[in-house]
Amino acid sequence: MLPSNSSMVRSAARLLRTWRPGCVWCPCRNISLKPGGSRPKTLPQRYLGQPSPFTHPHLIKHGEVTPGLTQTEFELRRLRLASLIEAQADRLGPSASSSTHVVVLLSHPTRYMTNDIPYPFHQNQDFLYLSGILEPDSALVLYGTGRPDQAILFVPRRDPSRELWDGPRSGKDGAAALTGIERVHCTEELGLVLKSLKGTVLWYDSSLPAHPRLHQAHVGPLLDEGPMPHSLRPLIHSLRAVKSSAEVALMQEAGRISAQAFRRTMAMCRGDVDEAVIFAKFDFENRIHGANFLAYPPVVAGGNRANTLHYINNNQIIKDGEMVLLDGGCEYFGYVSDITRTWPVNGKFSPAQAELYEAVLEVQRSCLSMCSPGVSLDHIYSSMLALLGRQLRRLGVVKASSSEADVLKAARRYCPHHIGHYLGMDVHDTPELSRSQPLQPGMAITIEPGLYIAEDNDQVPKRFRGLGIRIEDDVVIRDEGGALILSSDAPKTIADVEKACAQR
Repeated sequence: MLPSNSSMVRSAARLLRTWRPGCVWCPCRNISLKPGGSRPKTLPQRYLGQPSPFTHPHLIKHGEVTPGLTQTEFELRRLRLASLIEAQADRLGPSASSSTHVVVLLSHPTRYMTNDIPYPFHQNQDFLYLSGILEPDSALVLYGTGRPDQAILFVPRRDPSRELWDGPRSGKDGAAALTGIERVHCTEELGLVLKSLKGTVLWYDSSLPAHPRLHQAHVGPLLDEGPMPHSLRPLIHSLRAVKSSAEVALMQEAGRISAQAFRRTMAMCRGDVDEAVIFAKFDFENRIHGANFLAYPPVVAGGNRANTLHYINNNQIIKDGEMVLLDGGCEYFGYVSDITRTWPVNGKFSPAQAELYEAVLEVQRSCLSMCSPGVSLDHIYSSMLALLGRQLRRLGVVKASSSEADVLKAARRYCPHHIGHYLGMDVHDTPELSRSQPLQPGMAITIEPGLYIAEDNDQVPKRFRGLGIRIEDDVVIRDEGGALILSSDAPKTIADVEKACAQR
């Protein structure tokens, strides 16, 4: 894996933060990039396999590949990846710099519920990050001597008989015009093109192929004949971790939509309520206000069920006087939100609920204040444990005479998860990145302390038993002005939560 604190990654991060739509100077090639590429193609006046400025002018502007993201941004991402690979060439041996490097990324396939009924399609994020293509059965190849900066796109062939069932496809002309990539082939030609490139250094993640059929038919033979491929995922994740201004704008909208969904969901709770109804309300409010769909199966956990961290059955009745923990978020054109709030379904915190809630909220505020460049998620996690330990001692959950080691042990027991994770195109985004590395401006993370006290725990004051509380916000690290909290519209203080619950 590429060292996360290398000068190369810092340079790429600076480049990602400083470019803006329009003509830009790319320091990795000393060239000027313009939206739409050097020879822009005219979009076909028909439906493609994904939204285009012609068919969806309310979503996507001219020069954009996906809503909010231009051809320039996607090209710049590919050039940055080429720079990372070029910088690694010396580590691969003396001949690597003069060898042809070939990068292969596959889309996801269509997956089926049963027989010929498909699941809603969701693209491989690494492939989407570099291509902008939302169709299944596609591929992207980058190649070049020492520096793979030439792109070839592969998309499904247009087939009227299949389009009758599956909807329109972009075809070669549509994909070329939409993405600005000039060389586009049908997917069936992938294997032949790979053989013609005669690459000696292959970059491809073969352990878990994104598209098993394309892997077996087109990439497998290449692996049988050549050397072991080098893993591509760590390099792409190092790029994905630092968001551009356009990506942050998409995440802000995802955060805004979900925060308002929390507000409206709190307002519908009145006494006894079914978890399934809260789930449905939250899902509806996200979708009706612009989200594509929920980012993950939400946790809607009432009462003691909040102490099951990944509870997603969401099928019990929450009784008047109990709290509900809702961990949910939406996806907005490829970028997600991930927010948690805990509130009483009758709209009023009991004294014990308020006491424990304020303890978690105070810890969360302190952790949010630490979100700045140079600080790691692991450092914030260690601070969280110390802060939670003090709160547990103050609340009487831990004896005042307990040693610091015992207090930290209790903090880990009552909050068994980390303070947060990276966020972006996926909920637990860029898992190749260590949480011990320093945060950089443009990184997005979650901050989510919690306290979970099971109802059968007779070692704690009775008033706290059966309470589970987590408070989670989405944060973008900035150079100046403090962290940007994407979920700030979601009610969080006791006063704001009770006010939201009282709205009709």
